[in-house]
Amino acid sequence: MTRDEMNAICAAMPGAEVSSPFGPGHDIWKVGGKIFAAMGAQTPGISVKTESVEVAQMLKDAGVGAKAPYFHRSWILLPLDCDEAEAKHRIARSYALIRAGLPKKLQAELG
Repeated sequence: MTRDEMNAICAAMPGAEVSSPFGPGHDIWKVGGKIFAAMGAQTPGISVKTESVEVAQMLKDAGVGAKAPYFHRSWILLPLDCDEAEAKHRIARSYALIRAGLPKKLQAELG
């Protein structure tokens, strides 16, 4: 997958917004002001949240992803050459996890 394809998946999430707070080339995707996906300028891939440290470790052990730089151990880095279905699932799951932690009123506004 390309960076643009990864960004398109993120952009399709309700209420998703992109910014570059760390400078050009850094695409930080947020919902309700909270990060659900991030692509750095140097590392070829997208960092996403998983359900737990154990799930992240399982995915790393299975070769699906690697340790996400600068994030908690429950996040993984999916390489750009990962399976498209896996990328879509992991981005959607990360979005859902972050969204679920938002205040109920904000969740309702997102639809």
